[in-house]
Amino acid sequence: MWHLGRDLEENPPIPRHPCARQLRRLEKAKQSGGRSHTLPHSPGERRRFGGARGKERGPLAGSTMERARGSLFFRRRRSSSPETVKLRKRKSVLYSSPPEGRAGNRFDLLGENSYLVLFSVSLRILNCFLVQTSFVPDEYWQSLEVAHHMVFNYGYLTWEWVEGLRGYSYPLIFASIYKILYLFAKDSVQLLIWVPRLAQALLSAVADVKLYSLMRQLENQEVAKWVFFCQLCSWFTWYCCTRTLTNTMETVLTIFALFYYPLEGSKSVNSFMYSSLVALAFIIRPTAVIPWVPLLFIHFWQEQKKLDLVLQHFIPVGLVTLGFSLIIDRIFFGQWTFVQLNFLKFNVLKNLGKFYGSHPWHWYVCQGVPVILGPHLPFFIHGCFLTPRRYRILLVAIVWTVLVYSLLSHKEFRFIYPILPFCMVFCGHSLNHLKTWKKPALSFLFLSNVVLALYTGLIHQRGSLDVMTHIQELCDNDSPNRSSASVFVMMPCHSTPYYSHVHCLLPMRFLQCPPDLIGKENYLDEADKFYLNPLSWLNEEFSSNILLPTHLIIFSVLEEEIKTFLITNSYKRTAVIFHTHLPEGRIGSHIYIYERK
Repeated sequence: MWHLGRDLEENPPIPRHPCARQLRRLEKAKQSGGRSHTLPHSPGERRRFGGARGKERGPLAGSTMERARGSLFFRRRRSSSPETVKLRKRKSVLYSSPPEGRAGNRFDLLGENSYLVLFSVSLRILNCFLVQTSFVPDEYWQSLEVAHHMVFNYGYLTWEWVEGLRGYSYPLIFASIYKILYLFAKDSVQLLIWVPRLAQALLSAVADVKLYSLMRQLENQEVAKWVFFCQLCSWFTWYCCTRTLTNTMETVLTIFALFYYPLEGSKSVNSFMYSSLVALAFIIRPTAVIPWVPLLFIHFWQEQKKLDLVLQHFIPVGLVTLGFSLIIDRIFFGQWTFVQLNFLKFNVLKNLGKFYGSHPWHWYVCQGVPVILGPHLPFFIHGCFLTPRRYRILLVAIVWTVLVYSLLSHKEFRFIYPILPFCMVFCGHSLNHLKTWKKPALSFLFLSNVVLALYTGLIHQRGSLDVMTHIQELCDNDSPNRSSASVFVMMPCHSTPYYSHVHCLLPMRFLQCPPDLIGKENYLDEADKFYLNPLSWLNEEFSSNILLPTHLIIFSVLEEEIKTFLITNSYKRTAVIFHTHLPEGRIGSHIYIYERK
């Protein structure tokens, strides 16, 4: 700093108008008797002029004065010469175009550029039509089948609805869509299948845009771009985001809530909005609160007005949303039912979900997280070491969610889907820090995810939906067997959708698999009894030919075991439908349709 001061003294800044300033000093010098003119206008000049204040001037003082006057004279002459003065061009603030950051506000959607929003919506609509496979039974049996029963008063409700473990809040969304289609006489089976999925796709597109907007607030457009890229090209997001799963809605609401959460640097903080969205996710699926436990705790810990936060936001929002859920369930159950408590009792406290399969405690670490991240995994790990401190809370939420779900016996990939957007934040930071390897990394991410997305969306496990097209044909008015047709699906329970994909009063049956709710020893459900000895079970169940269905639907692995029954009762194979390249256990590579001749 001392050297800097000394440099400034020896080389003072040049005044903006030196001629005018020196002229004023000369005038003051004349008025004060000719002494002030010897004073320099900076400390550096004091040394150059050779003395301090109050000392005698040397013989050069007068000559210095004359030289100053002469130079000023010539400067004034030069300044008065007719030269063209170049002025700096300045844009009019009043009529100029808006700044780059605000350009195009008239055409903004959701607070972002309309082209970006339309691109996201178009991509998710394409996504919807390029997912033609089945994932898990809940995408039909806990949403569309319930909605169909609510509106059209026929169908099948699984045991969860009898026991009050599921709420009607989520199916009510699709029931509203069905009701509108019914009122306009547009309730064709294709619209009943695709319109709910398109609605879910639109919500997912909005969530993508909100994630981009949040990252643009927290970082910059470059980081936001890479997070957005990771979100759009994630194969598991592509696979799930247009399905009518409660986990999909849970993920969408999680992104919406994160947009309003008080992350450091966020400009869209709204405690009421984010707590309302978390509460809504909770009434749709109670386990949705798990990723939010650390986030809620940190918010409460850092909030100065803790009492106001609890009394003015958390408690009112919780009571209103819970009351809303209770009223909806009261209408459709016919009695007061606290489904969220029943759900937690069954899945967490009693851990009865293990009836549908149990996995080791490390399953999510070894398989769950690596599979849903897929090609993003190395970028996620890399990003964890690069992201700013403010994102540690998201990493804590990811680890916390995986740990909590690891304590439960029954595990599925879709359970941890809501933390996938959190992971994309770290992947985006990783891409942003790459320099030399950025283009190869982008190519790898894009191509590998596209291959996985297209294979799982168009090929793997598509037979469960394709077979419903054949069943729909039995409902056509031109079908000769419409009045007498009946269908028995002899596959693992809930392998296919049901009346939401048929939409006619066709007699149908499937092998049921409710869990043991009363603690019966050596309990076996109907599906287990069937697979112990399929041939014996069929002969006993259909001892009278009058009860035989006209159509049987089976996986290819079952054909040899029941071949005798098929031949004896005159069943002929009429269709072979591809299902998967990876058959296992009771699930075969193809689905066979047998018709009784």
